[in-house]
Amino acid sequence: MKSLAEIAEIRNTMKDKVSPAEGSNTMRIVVGMATCGIAAGARPVLETLVSEIEAKGLSAAVSVKQTGCIGICQFEPVVEIYQGGKEKVTYVKMTPDKAKRVVEEHVVGGKPIAEFTLQEGEAVNEKPVSLTETRFYRNQKRVALRNCGVINPEDIDEYIATDGYAALAKVLNEMTPEEVISTVLASGLRGRGGAGFPTGKKWELARTLVQDGGQKYVCCNADEGDPGAFMDRSVLEGDPHAILEAMAIAGYAIGASQGYIYVRAEYPTAVYRLNIAIDQARKYGLLGKNIFGTNFDFDIELRLGAGAFVCGEETALMTSIEGKRGEPRPRPPFPAVKGLFGRPTILNNVETYANIPQIILKGADWFASMGTEKSKGTKVFALGGKINHTGLVEIPMGTPLREIIEEIGGGIPGGKKFKAAQTGGPSGGCIPASLTDTPIDYDNLIAIGSMMGSGGLIVMDEDNCMVDIAKFFLQFTVDESCGKCTPCRVGTKRLYEILEKITSGKGELSDIDKLEELCMYIKQNALCGLGQTAPNPVLSTLRYFKDEYIAHIVDKKCPAGVCKDLLTYKIIADKCKGCTKCKRNCPVGAISGEVKQPHVIDPDKCIKCGVCMSNCSFGAIVKE
Repeated sequence: MKSLAEIAEIRNTMKDKVSPAEGSNTMRIVVGMATCGIAAGARPVLETLVSEIEAKGLSAAVSVKQTGCIGICQFEPVVEIYQGGKEKVTYVKMTPDKAKRVVEEHVVGGKPIAEFTLQEGEAVNEKPVSLTETRFYRNQKRVALRNCGVINPEDIDEYIATDGYAALAKVLNEMTPEEVISTVLASGLRGRGGAGFPTGKKWELARTLVQDGGQKYVCCNADEGDPGAFMDRSVLEGDPHAILEAMAIAGYAIGASQGYIYVRAEYPTAVYRLNIAIDQARKYGLLGKNIFGTNFDFDIELRLGAGAFVCGEETALMTSIEGKRGEPRPRPPFPAVKGLFGRPTILNNVETYANIPQIILKGADWFASMGTEKSKGTKVFALGGKINHTGLVEIPMGTPLREIIEEIGGGIPGGKKFKAAQTGGPSGGCIPASLTDTPIDYDNLIAIGSMMGSGGLIVMDEDNCMVDIAKFFLQFTVDESCGKCTPCRVGTKRLYEILEKITSGKGELSDIDKLEELCMYIKQNALCGLGQTAPNPVLSTLRYFKDEYIAHIVDKKCPAGVCKDLLTYKIIADKCKGCTKCKRNCPVGAISGEVKQPHVIDPDKCIKCGVCMSNCSFGAIVKE
C-alpha cells in the first residue's frame, strides 16, 4: 500500500518523464496503440522504434511508450515526439521503414521529417506540423480526453504523474461526502450517456433516499453500442485509471464500497487495460481496504457484456450484472432507491466519470465556465461518415455544428454538399444543413428533434438517402430489441416494414400518416428509453426530408440514387465508345452491343449492381 507521501514522490519523479520540461535532456516518443492504431499497423511501428533506439544505445535518454487514441484516426498509425523546450512533432501514417528514418534523422540527427507530418494547406513540406496546430485540434478543449494520447495507459505511475489519484486523496482527506456531491452539483455536470440527467442530483438521491446502513453500489456503463460510436472505448483504452478514481470518489460520496464496470466483450483492448489498471490500483492500495489510511473501503470488478444494445439501458445493465437476461425493468422504483441486487445504485457512463477528478481538483466554477447555461463543460464526439477528418474530438458544449463539420472535420470530401448529421445513434435524429448553426447542447438538440446520445456524430452528404438512413437505424433497433414489451418488439418491426415498402417503390401516401402515428405510439408506450427513442430517426427525417419520402412514393424515384428498386441504369449513346468493358464485367449479361458501337442495358435483366457504371471510363453510364 502506498502512502500519500509515496504517491506524491511518484508524481514528482515521473512528471518530467511524461512531459519533458524545457532544458531537459530526455525525449519521449509515444505511439497511438488504441484499437484504431493497432488495426492500422501501429504495433510493428512501436516495435521498430524500440529496437532502433536500443540498437543505437539511446534508451537512457529516449523513451518509447504506447499510448491511447490520439484522436486523428484517419491518419493512423500516429507517432508523437516530445522534447523539452521544443514543439511537439506529430508523425502520421507511419510504417516500420518510416520509423527507422525518424530515429536516424530526427532522434539522432535532430531534424524532424516534414513529409511524414500532418500537412495543412500552405504548410506542406515547409515545416513539421504538430497536432495542436491543425484545424482538427485547434478548437478542441480536452477534459475527459486529457490523458488520451499522452500517457501510457498500462502504467499507473504515468497516471499519477498527471495528478492521478490526487482528487481521490483530496476528497478522502479534506471533504465530506456532502461536499463532494455539492461540488458535482455546482459544476453542472450532466450525464454524458444520453439523457443528460444531472450527475450530482443522481448521487444525492442515492446517498439520502435510503440510509439503512446496507450496501450501495457504483456502476459504470461502458456498454457502448451505438453505430459509429467509440468515445467510451477510447477513454478506457487511453486513461483507465481516471474511471477507477472517479468511481471511488462516487463510492465515497454515496456511501458505497463496491463498484462494477459493465463493458462489452467486443472491446478486448479496453478490457485488458482495465484489468491491468485494477490490479495496479489494488497493489498501490488505491482500491480495496482502508484507502489512504482513511477507513474507506472500495473495490471494483468487471462484468463483460455479450453485445446486446439494450444492456446500455441502466436497468437492463444491472439485470445483466446480476446474471439474468438483460431486460429493462419498470421504473419507479429508480436505481437510486432499488438498483443492483435491489440496493441503492448510481450508474454513470465512462465519459461522465472521466470528468469527475478534474472537477474535484480544479473546482466546480472551472468546469461550469465552459459550455452553455444549461449544458456545462465539454462533450466528446466520435466524428465519422462523409467528413474529411474522422476521429475523436472534444469540444465545449454550445459549439455550433457548422464549426465541427467545417473547421474540426475539414468539410465534406470530393466537393460534395453537406446534407445532414445524425447524433445520438438509433435513439437520435438527423440535423439538416439548414440547422448547421445550431449550438450543440442537450436542450438545443432535443428542440430540433435529435438528442445528444452518447456522442456518435455521423455526417452525411448529398449522396445519402434519408429514407434509407431511417431504415438503417430501424433495422438496427429491430435486431437489438430485447422483445420484452410489445410496442418495441412489434412496433419497430412494423415501422421497418413500412420503410421497406417505401424504398422498394410500393409505398402509398397514407404510409406517411401510418409512420407518424406508429412512431408516437411507440414513444409513449415502450417500456424503456431505448424503445421510446427508437422512432426518432424516422420522425426527424419526416420532419426535415419529407420531400424525399414523397419522391419515393409518388415519383417512384430515390433522389439520392441509393434505393436499388427505384434505380434505372442507362447508357448515353453519344458518350459510349463501344469499348465493351461494361459488357464484359456485367455479372448477369444485361448489356449488349458491338465493338466501337453504343451499347444498351436490358432493364429486365439488370440487377442494378452498379458494376457497369464503376467500370465505364467515359462517364457514359448514368443512374436515374
